[in-house]
Order: sequence, then C-alpha cells, then structure tokens
Amino acid sequence: MLVALTVVTSVTALLLAAWCGWAAYRDQSTKDWHFIGMAVVTGLALVQLVVGIVQLARGEKPDQGTTIFVAYLLGAFACVPAAAFMSLAERTRWGSVTVAASGVVLAVLEVRLYDIWGG
Repeated sequence: MLVALTVVTSVTALLLAAWCGWAAYRDQSTKDWHFIGMAVVTGLALVQLVVGIVQLARGEKPDQGTTIFVAYLLGAFACVPAAAFMSLAERTRWGSVTVAASGVVLAVLEVRLYDIWGG
C-alpha cells in the first residue's frame, strides 16, 4: 500500500469530521460545501481502492489475507457516501454528526488497512 495515500486519506477524513462536527456543534445541517468535502474524501478513498486492486492484480499480497483486505477497501470506499445519503435524509444537526462520525470511522479503517497490508 502507499503509505502517503493512506496518511492523506486519514488526515482529510479527520478534517471532514472536525468540519462537520463544528457544524453540528453550531446546530447546522450539512450544506453544499460539506458535500464538496465529502466528494474529496470519497475521491481519495476511490484512488486507494484502485491502487489496492492494482497491487493485488500485480501479485502483491497483504500480510493478513486478501479477502479481509478487499473487504476493508470496499468498506472504506463506501463509508462516507453512505453517511452523505443519510445526512440528506436527516436535515438537522444529526446529519452533520453522521458525517463527522463517518470521517472518524474512515480514519480508523485506514489505520486498519495499513495494518492488514503489513505496515
């Protein structure tokens, strides 16, 4: 795995979590600019998904198993978009809380992906 990509994705996810957490603290729902931030984080997760699949296709193997690695890759990719759809359904501060939580979850998934690969 690319360590730099994992770190950038984790930091960006935590920044999104802080930003949406601040909006929730101010009793605001997610706004358009939050969705732009979610798109950036999702784009980074997509790049990581593609890089991970390419590395597997080249014959590289994660230390803890290919199946669990692919499952974590897919979960990391789906985490923020799922929260984005939930925040659209919940147009209160709790929508912002949901996105903030997904940012924290994505950062944790990134650390776990690093561990699974053999970091």
